[in-house]
Amino acid sequence: MVDVLLGLQWGDEGKGKIVDYFAPGYDVIARFQGGPNAGHTLYVNDKKVVLHQIPSGIFHENTINLIGNGVVLDPVTLKRECDTVKAFGIDYRKNLFISERTHLILPTHRALDKASELSKGNDKIGSTLKGIGPAYMDKTGRNGLRVGDLLDKGFVNQYIRLRLKHQKLLDSLNFHEDISAWEEEFFEALEFMKEFKIVSGEYFINEKISQGKKVLAEGAQGSMLDVDFGTFPFVTSSNTISAGVCTGLGVAPQKIRDVIGVTKAYCTRVGSGPFPTELHDETGEELRRIGNEFGATTGRPRRCGWIDLVALRFACMVNGVTKLVMTKADVLDAFEELKVCTSYMVNDKKTDAIPFQMNKLSITPELKSFKGWKTGIDTFRSASQLPAAMTEYVSFINSYLGVNINYISNGPGREQLIEIQ
Repeated sequence: MVDVLLGLQWGDEGKGKIVDYFAPGYDVIARFQGGPNAGHTLYVNDKKVVLHQIPSGIFHENTINLIGNGVVLDPVTLKRECDTVKAFGIDYRKNLFISERTHLILPTHRALDKASELSKGNDKIGSTLKGIGPAYMDKTGRNGLRVGDLLDKGFVNQYIRLRLKHQKLLDSLNFHEDISAWEEEFFEALEFMKEFKIVSGEYFINEKISQGKKVLAEGAQGSMLDVDFGTFPFVTSSNTISAGVCTGLGVAPQKIRDVIGVTKAYCTRVGSGPFPTELHDETGEELRRIGNEFGATTGRPRRCGWIDLVALRFACMVNGVTKLVMTKADVLDAFEELKVCTSYMVNDKKTDAIPFQMNKLSITPELKSFKGWKTGIDTFRSASQLPAAMTEYVSFINSYLGVNINYISNGPGREQLIEIQ
């Protein structure tokens, strides 16, 4: 069977550490969507590592890692990541597989991303400018190049045709940038990629399932960034929810067992878009400072606010979440008072549902207050050690969501994860 681990907010929930924690219990870790705009932070031998495309199981010697067809892959970023992994003494060629149906991010996709974002002026969506959106557009427009195409003798001609098409679009946007250095890096990275085990991902993963192997599907970004169900248009370009596992890996819905959702104990967002519980005061600054809330990929400061249970319950519903992991609970240790959003006031009407177009509405969060625990929990290792105030906070969230928090992360270390029965 396949278990799924994904984020329930706007990304940056700490999924990398959680995948790394669960990885020893699985035979295969598979990325099913997203691109190098994702940043999964791990600590290996007390050193910080940020993975953007390689599945987070790569540091476990006996774990197979698959980049699935739902991913858009930047060969240059992949090469850099492999160099990082190699520096830790890991032979990435042994356990890293790439689906032949995975689409490639071209240098011109990055240029198109930049041109598109600049053309929006004040209506920027906060793109990371990695070329993800244009690559997915070529995928749905049936123009894209895939990893399997690398083995085709006519690949360079296919590339030139697509590059010329992109250039016309760039000219129409009056955007000019010398991408020759990008192209040089790109083709060097393509040669590097030919050394990898390129497989028929859907047969590969289903064969593992039929052999009784345990598979963990690793998501990128967060559920509220899903292209269909997120805060559109301020979303990513892929399906970040559990349904994306089926199309992103080629597995049938009945193969999915547990859906493990990851949420912070509060809320953050990078880039533009609606964020009902955002705090523009000293409390928001304090959350950012204590939580070191800066993007793993971009370094941008994250917007911070209280946990939004309206959005979280919505995410649990569309994903079919069976287990919850709460991260960064220790960030709340210093606060006298905590708040959670239990409903929205939208145009003077109370609702506990996510509206259709959040960015066009005036939304005021209705907040319930809780007493802070004012205790350092980072050294705790069992649920029995948790302060009563924290237990009350967690119990209310469980009751509201109808799904229980089974794990609480109380620090960045691999061992800092408390299991709750």
